[in-house]
Amino acid sequence: MKNQAQNQPVRAVDRRFSTTAFKFPGYTISQSHGVVRGLTVRTPNVGKAVFGAFASLGGGESSVYIEMAEKARETAFIRLLEHAAAVGGNAVIGIQFTGQEIAEDMTEVMCYGTSVTLVPTQAPQKY
Repeated sequence: MKNQAQNQPVRAVDRRFSTTAFKFPGYTISQSHGVVRGLTVRTPNVGKAVFGAFASLGGGESSVYIEMAEKARETAFIRLLEHAAAVGGNAVIGIQFTGQEIAEDMTEVMCYGTSVTLVPTQAPQKY
C-alpha cells in the first residue's frame, strides 16, 4: 500500500512474522510496542448487492459476499501490519479478527494484536 498524502510506500511488518499465538518459535520477544489494529468498513456496490441477493435466494454460499469478506479481512490485516511497523515492531502476536454490522449492508472488520520486537534465539554452538 502507499501513503496517499506523500505517494510513498508504507512500511509494514513481514506477514511471515505474524501469528495468533503469543510466542514465536526460534525467537525471543525483546520489546512490546502495545496493541495495534487494522480496520476497514465495507459495503457492497449496487451491482454486487443485487447479484448477492438473487444468489442467496437458492440458499447456500454467496460467492459475492465471500469475496467481499475476504477482501475486507485482507485489508484489515495489511493495515494491522502497517500499524505494527509504525510503532516500531517487527512482528505481531496474538492476532484476532472481529466483525460486526454497523449499519444496513455496512460491515466493520477489525484485525488486532500486539506489536513486538523479536530477536533470534541464540543457536547452540556446534563443536
